[in-house]
Amino acid sequence: MSDNYTIIISILALVGGYVWRRRVVAVIAGAEKPTKGQKRNRTLATLVTVIGGYLLLTKLIELVFGPQEAKPLEVAIAPERVELFGHSVSSTVVTSWVIIAVLVVIAILLRVFVLTRLKDTPRGAQNVLELMIETVTSYTKSSAHGVGEFMASYIFTVAIFLVGCACAEPFGVRTPSSDITLTGALAILTFFIINYYGIKVKGVGGRIKSLASPTPVVFPIRIVTDLAVPVSLASRLFGNMLGGLVVMDLLYSALGGYALGIPSVAGLYFNVFHPLIQAFIFVTLTLTFINEATE
Repeated sequence: MSDNYTIIISILALVGGYVWRRRVVAVIAGAEKPTKGQKRNRTLATLVTVIGGYLLLTKLIELVFGPQEAKPLEVAIAPERVELFGHSVSSTVVTSWVIIAVLVVIAILLRVFVLTRLKDTPRGAQNVLELMIETVTSYTKSSAHGVGEFMASYIFTVAIFLVGCACAEPFGVRTPSSDITLTGALAILTFFIINYYGIKVKGVGGRIKSLASPTPVVFPIRIVTDLAVPVSLASRLFGNMLGGLVVMDLLYSALGGYALGIPSVAGLYFNVFHPLIQAFIFVTLTLTFINEATE
């Protein structure tokens, strides 16, 4: 019975809001200068129409396909595990393998069909590829002075992989960057690269001396600070990605059977735009720490 009441109320809201809005628009069209009250009424009428249409559409879909089963809200820090060839592996590991395989296939296709047909005047895929490489190279050079040119390939690889992780989430799978093991692996790799370039540019003695600058008293503090870098990088990326995942689960749980359209719009931010921002932050922090180690 409650469903019937909801349908009736949504129809009344849709029709009433539509008629109300048409009358308000007609009044505004006949006035020389619409008042704030008229504009407010137009906005309210539009809002009532949209809400009525949204409720009616969700109920019609529920009548056709049946009610959506309520799922308990479960927030798991660790990703699910799956059986693969007799071994229990994390679902994010499998997703990472798929992303890597896709990137390898794309790289092979570019190598065969683009890099073998380079032209002086770039077009199409060549133009896009050159733009991406030039952007990453110039950014690494400006952020990590002296070693930016050598870091471009690593930064480009990490950025592309994290973009792939962002693109995987809209397909309904948990993004690998919401797994602390993956973010930790990237952070540890970055930590070794930071110290490698620090020693390469300054030497072992110069690296130790820079950690003891401006006074040897700060040397133990600088050691602890440097050891905290991978922890900070891994936790920041993991926490932000897990937070977006939790927000989307909360949204689906709160809307229930009315989760139509709204989660998709919110997902554009939490599943696409937000991960891309975090990828950019991770890359920027990596270059910043490398620049500090080599200065």
